[in-house]
Amino acid sequence: MVDNILQHGYYDNNRTGICTYKLPHQIMQFDLAQEFPILTTKFVAFKTAVKELLWIWQLQSNDVRDLQRMNCHVWDEWMRPDGTIGKAYGYQIRKYKQVDRLLDTLRKDPQSRRMIVTLWNIDDLSDMALQPCAYETLWDVNDGRLNCMLIQRSGDMGLGVPFNMTQYAVLIYLIAQVTGFQPGIFTHVINNAHIYENHVEALQKQLQRRNSAFAAPTISVNPDIHDFYQFTPDDINLVHYQHLGKLPMEVAV
Repeated sequence: MVDNILQHGYYDNNRTGICTYKLPHQIMQFDLAQEFPILTTKFVAFKTAVKELLWIWQLQSNDVRDLQRMNCHVWDEWMRPDGTIGKAYGYQIRKYKQVDRLLDTLRKDPQSRRMIVTLWNIDDLSDMALQPCAYETLWDVNDGRLNCMLIQRSGDMGLGVPFNMTQYAVLIYLIAQVTGFQPGIFTHVINNAHIYENHVEALQKQLQRRNSAFAAPTISVNPDIHDFYQFTPDDINLVHYQHLGKLPMEVAV
């Protein structure tokens, strides 16, 4: 996808002021029974990604200070004077008890076609420090396997997407474990997949590493946890994660 965007992407400006190369409607799909999706051609901060995921989905928090207490600072640039990001992300999950509804439906009616968690609340968009990028998940059960489709309106291929694809794969493992299913298919749909022009050099280096990529690691989740709200970052680990080192990039705010 990165190679394709760099070769064929449409170049233009955007709200950040840093121009991008972009392509629409990019799709990745992983069978989680076969592989765990995390890049090996560059280092991805797995534990940081897990902490952000738990902050949104488990703590259901919009308070950046909760994340900082976990020594995670990925939201510092968007923190408002009151310490929050407004009515964004975890706020929307908590407001409508969306995780509880999802877990309840998976346990009682796993063939429901209405298992959707959405962070895109039109009434609250104006009071969000950043409107959600990875904003909706659709869930499905097939033959004892839990499948999930992530819809992402905007995907920063250098920084955001490597985090998001790993995070939501983790989420499927966690939700599957507490509802009695096995992880299934993870489909990641990105409406606007883009590369910031100040990330091009780093991503070209990453592309040069493709032939040296390592095998995917495996994920280890504490099997004794059966309550979604009891997971901690220490319960979620990668086994044999090998990578080819960091490729620093600046976040566009």
